[in-house]
Amino acid sequence: MGRVLRETLKPSTSSVSATTTSTSVTETVNGSHQFKITGYSLSKGSGIGKYIASDTFMVGGYLWAIYFYPDGKSPEDNAAYISLFIALASEGTDVRALFELTLLDQSGKERHKVHSHFGRTLESGPYTLKYRGSMWGYKRFFKRTLLEQSDYLKDDCLSVHCSVGVVMSHTEGPKIFSIAVPPSNIGHHFGQLLESGKQTDVSFEVDGEFFPAHKLLLAARSPVFRAQLFGPMKDHNTKQIEVEDMEAPVFKVQCNTSSSCVGLKLMLLLIAFTGLRFMMVTSH
Repeated sequence: MGRVLRETLKPSTSSVSATTTSTSVTETVNGSHQFKITGYSLSKGSGIGKYIASDTFMVGGYLWAIYFYPDGKSPEDNAAYISLFIALASEGTDVRALFELTLLDQSGKERHKVHSHFGRTLESGPYTLKYRGSMWGYKRFFKRTLLEQSDYLKDDCLSVHCSVGVVMSHTEGPKIFSIAVPPSNIGHHFGQLLESGKQTDVSFEVDGEFFPAHKLLLAARSPVFRAQLFGPMKDHNTKQIEVEDMEAPVFKVQCNTSSSCVGLKLMLLLIAFTGLRFMMVTSH
């Protein structure tokens, strides 16, 4: 006759220091819009400071619009230049961006007139628009007399291309990838196996009643049974485990909940942790 030893769990005392990292990323969200202006000659004489606006377009979460001033924007230029600007058309404060305004050569020679802020990023950094209606561009974009003799004007039409790069910043931490794991039903399967009685190779005798079980499952759930059934002192002929100090109805209740494997676990806990005695019975 032997006594089942108590199983104890010791808390982990190891401490591992970890170093975390993060990265600040600043980049531009780019977009463009092409604005065609027809009837240029009819727009002349509309007045200094009067403009023709493109439809709004979205870049980087903000609305933008191109403003063309056929008689110029500045009174001191006396309508000698056309003016061209890109304006923030939606609500926003301190929007930082890069811009490029291009008057397209319509002769096919691709000698476009380009005013770009992109090429000066390292020199002066992005331009900051403080509020809705803030603009970036040139009051003296092109002299009118030269424009009207150039290949930029064709069939009384001008074509303007605008590029916008909105500066966006964010901080990236370590990427953590996870896979959704479905709930385990192995306990249910073990419970069905126990209830079926198939391939059982050992049984518990409790108060004259017998309950079939599987040695491997007992050993997997309890170091005590692992030692008794498969350790150095094991007996290959062990077919029965006699449990003392427990009534059969109590043991049976625990086994009846085994569909979720809870019964087997509670059964082992009752035997192992309460110090109940059992006797290994062998057959010869």
